[in-house]
Amino acid sequence: MQDRFTYKEFLKKYKNDDICLEEIKNLRFPSGITCSSCKKITNHYRIKSKKVYSCEFCGTQVSPLAGTIFHKSSTSLQDWFMAIYLMTQTRSGTSAKQLQRMLGVTYKTAWRMYKQIRTLMAENSVTPLDGDVEIDETYIGGKGMNRRFKPHFNEIPKEAVMGMLQRGGKTYLKHIKGTGKWYLIEQIKTHVDPVARLITDELAAYRNLPKHGYMLHDVVNHSETYVVGDIHTNNIENVWSIIKRGIYGVYRNVSKKYLQAYIDEYAFRFNYRKQGENMFYTLLRQVVNVRMVSVS
Repeated sequence: MQDRFTYKEFLKKYKNDDICLEEIKNLRFPSGITCSSCKKITNHYRIKSKKVYSCEFCGTQVSPLAGTIFHKSSTSLQDWFMAIYLMTQTRSGTSAKQLQRMLGVTYKTAWRMYKQIRTLMAENSVTPLDGDVEIDETYIGGKGMNRRFKPHFNEIPKEAVMGMLQRGGKTYLKHIKGTGKWYLIEQIKTHVDPVARLITDELAAYRNLPKHGYMLHDVVNHSETYVVGDIHTNNIENVWSIIKRGIYGVYRNVSKKYLQAYIDEYAFRFNYRKQGENMFYTLLRQVVNVRMVSVS
């Protein structure tokens, strides 16, 4: 496996929209297309003037793009593939403004493309984390707030985000209403197996974990030290560092409404960081795995 899927290799493989359409068709129908009229797998041929394939016997047409983020989009498929490529090949993300400059599309189009791609990066698996799981929370966004003092009337409060990271595995990141014990424990019960060993800081809300079946719980007191043997939350704090540098350095500002979508983007790249070039194909497969109900 290659460590990187270079820009030169991308352009060589996806030269035009026809190649991109064929790629989506093969991903969506790996065993061939079953004709809805003939009730069997038949050969389908591309209709050149459209993004559809036609059955060789009855002429019934099938669109590989139906129900995907590409459906009814007038944007070039190659441009869509490029946007997906950039999402997976940059550690801190790429802004819609940069995508606008690279593709020559409008800012509205670039922003919408990235918004749609982020829906594919959301973690839909219900597999709970196990083993050693680091848990922490942080605050993102806001405007000029110094939490030592009362905020001014025109300041925007920061938003709470909770992170649960399985050492050697994946991470779940969730935008939550607050850091009260019920919000935190609800997320832990949803995403962490009760047999897991939890590692947290000294936040009082975590003292209730044994009452909910989490008997293995180690605490690191950050007012005294950050590491005691293997008791630390350094890995999840590294995730916070990546997210904050990316948001403040690339996106500059993220609204409360779309914060979950942005942290989904960072969680996806973190969870598949060892795949190298295959991260692009993992996200591309999500195009056919995630059915789009509506576009807004």
